Amino acid sequence: MHIHILGICGTFMGGLALIARSAGHVVTGCDAGVYPPMSTQLREQGIELVEGFEAGQLALGADLYIVGNVVSRGNPLMEAILDRGLPYTSGPQWLADHILPGRHVLAVAGTHGKTTTSSMLAWIFQHAGRPASFLIGGVAPDLEVSARFDAAAAHVIIEADEYDTAFFDKRSKFVHYRPRTAILNNLEYDHADIFPDLGAIETQFHHLVRTIPAGGRIIRPADDPALDRVLARGCWTPVETFGAQGEWQADADGAHAGRCLVRHQGRDVGVLDWQLSGAHNQSNALAALAAAHHAGIAPEDGLRALCAFQGVRRRLEHRGTARGVHVYDDFAHHPSAIAATLEGLRRRVGPDARILAVIEPRSNTMKLGAMATRLPESLKQADLVFCHGAIDGRHALGWNPAEILAPLGARAWTGADLDALVDAVRTAARPGDHVLVMSNGSFGGIHRKLLDALAGGAP
Repeated sequence: MHIHILGICGTFMGGLALIARSAGHVVTGCDAGVYPPMSTQLREQGIELVEGFEAGQLALGADLYIVGNVVSRGNPLMEAILDRGLPYTSGPQWLADHILPGRHVLAVAGTHGKTTTSSMLAWIFQHAGRPASFLIGGVAPDLEVSARFDAAAAHVIIEADEYDTAFFDKRSKFVHYRPRTAILNNLEYDHADIFPDLGAIETQFHHLVRTIPAGGRIIRPADDPALDRVLARGCWTPVETFGAQGEWQADADGAHAGRCLVRHQGRDVGVLDWQLSGAHNQSNALAALAAAHHAGIAPEDGLRALCAFQGVRRRLEHRGTARGVHVYDDFAHHPSAIAATLEGLRRRVGPDARILAVIEPRSNTMKLGAMATRLPESLKQADLVFCHGAIDGRHALGWNPAEILAPLGARAWTGADLDALVDAVRTAARPGDHVLVMSNGSFGGIHRKLLDALAGGAP
C-alpha cells in the first residue's frame, strides 16, 4: 500500500512513517517545514518528502492519506482529498487498525515525563534482550531512533498523548491505543488551546481507563488528586502505585544526586546509580520498572538497564561549555516541568553553583497565559531568570513577562529581542555558572548563539 502522510515532520507522524515503512508500505509525506533532523531521518529510510500541502500531490496516487493534527480544514491538499472522496485516517487510528492488534501495548500517559519514561521502558526491553516495537516523541541516544517496528515483537511501547487526534476526531490520541499496561504518570492542566479546564482532561483520561482490560495493569503515582478523581469515575483494572507512599519507592541518597535505593513492596530491589538527577526522573524510573515488571521483566534486570541509561535528548541535555560556563537544553514548557528540571539541575550542581534560567514560553498553554502566574514560584531555584517575550521573534505573548516576573525583582530580565537576551546572559554569566535553556521549540538556535557569545563571539 502507498501511504501519504500529511504533517510528516512532526515527531509522532515522522515516527509513524518509519513504522509504516518497516511494515512494508510505500511511504511518502508532506509538511510545511521539511527540515532536519526529521527530514534527514526520513530520507535515509527512503521516504520521499514534499514541501507544502498543494493539491497537486494527489498525482502521487496514494492509496491512503494519514492526516496529522497540524492539518485543518482549508488545507489545500486536505480539501482536495475530501472533494474527491479519497480514503483518509488519523495516525492513531491507523496504528490501532494495522500495528497494535494482537500485541501487548504499553502506553505511557501523563502531563509530564511521557517521552523520558517511554524511552526508559523501551531501553529496559532492549537491554533485557526482549524485542519490542516503540513510538516515542523524542530520541534517546541508547535507542538511536524515535520509532522502531519489529513484526515479530509481541510488545509495543507508545508515548500516549492526550492532545486531540485530528481535525475530524477530537478525542485524545491515547484512546485509540487500548493498552494492556498503562502508566498514568501525573495529571494537571495543560493544552489550554483545546481543553477549557482540568476536568475536561480528566474526562479524556477516564475514557482511556475504560479501554484497559481487567487483566491489565494501571501504574500511577500514589499522591495525585487529579488521577484519584479519574479512577473514582470507574476503574476495572488492577492499580499499582509508585512514590513515597507507593508499592514502588525510591529513597534518594543525599550525598549523590543521581543515586537512590529502589524498593518494591518493601523489598530492596537494588541501587539506581545513573546519569540522571531529580525526583521527577526517579519517579519516571519507578513507573518504567513497574510497567516492565508487568510485562515479565524482573525489577533487577530493569534496574541494571536504567543504570546504563543515558537519558533523552533535550531533557537537561548538556550542549557545551564556554569559558567555564555550562549550557544545557531542556524541553520544559510548563511551570511544573520547569520547577522539576531546575530541581534536578540544582541537585546535580549543588547549592553553591549559580543557575541562570533562560525560558521561552512557547507552548500554546504558555502563550495564552493560562499558567503564567505560576512562573515565579516555578523559577525559585534559579539565581537569575531571562525570559524571551516573543516567539520566533514574531509572535508576542498574550501577557506581559515583566509584570508576571516582577516578584523576582532584579533576578529577572525580560525582552523580545533574542540578540539582546543572549548579550544579557553573556554579561551576567561567570565561570562555574550553569545556563539552563527551557523551550519546546528551537528558540532561534539560542544554544549555539549563547556558546559563541560566551566564547567571545558576537551574540
